[in-house]
Amino acid sequence: MMESPHKGKTGLRRVINAFFYSMAGIGAAFKNEDAFRQEVILAVILIPLAFFLPVSNIGRALMVGAVLLVLIVELLNSGLEATVDRVSIENHPLAKRAKDIGSAAVFVALLNAAIVWGLVLLG
Repeated sequence: MMESPHKGKTGLRRVINAFFYSMAGIGAAFKNEDAFRQEVILAVILIPLAFFLPVSNIGRALMVGAVLLVLIVELLNSGLEATVDRVSIENHPLAKRAKDIGSAAVFVALLNAAIVWGLVLLG
């Protein structure tokens, strides 16, 4: 099995490369994924709002963390969908299952965010 040629990088060079790969991934998601753009807009509104609401620092951390979790799960789901589409764009039950499960993960993350925000705000 062939290893990636990027696996040999170590130290600061690896960290720098990882940063730029991560930025490229965020840029690709923002450019190509409507759901990610919508969730970024939600994050841009909700994260600053969390700092203006009269809640404890732990509550604030939970609120921000729940919003960031939505973005993380959406990025993973988008990667999964891109991989499935790369393998084949024809309809296949396993491809549908993979995409549906990824979508369900995003839904659960959104539900989690709503519950966390509701519990923190309602005390």
